[in-house]
Amino acid sequence: MFLYKNIFLPAYCSRSCGQIDVIVTLGGLGGRFDQIMASVETLFHATKITPLPVIVIEECSLIYLLQPGKHKLHVDTGLEGSWCGLIPIGNPCESVTTTGLKWNLTNQMLKFGTLVSTSNTYDNSGIVTIETDKPLLWTMSIKI
Repeated sequence: MFLYKNIFLPAYCSRSCGQIDVIVTLGGLGGRFDQIMASVETLFHATKITPLPVIVIEECSLIYLLQPGKHKLHVDTGLEGSWCGLIPIGNPCESVTTTGLKWNLTNQMLKFGTLVSTSNTYDNSGIVTIETDKPLLWTMSIKI
């Protein structure tokens, strides 16, 4: 419920208080596994609360729920750690294509029990592109 409140308030303020481009929540990924999964599940609810992107950061990890479509991530800020991953949460992703990763995907299915893209890294191009047909969790290490 804590993460849900953190999303609801900025979404409300963006309508009445001015420009907000992204919601960043600090915390929500440490500790108990059930609480981590509750934070991930809240990212699905966030799409019904706000059109703003919601990013969750805890210590050295960042998660972001990519919606279906094409995404371009700039990974050349110097704050990126060494690993990243794409995890199909909620539904299998029938078609995922990436560029900019050491191990890219081309129209691959991501599904628990088949393939989950974890422990990947970057190809040093500075940009990662991801195209997905279903919501897909992007995770990466960060340097803070």
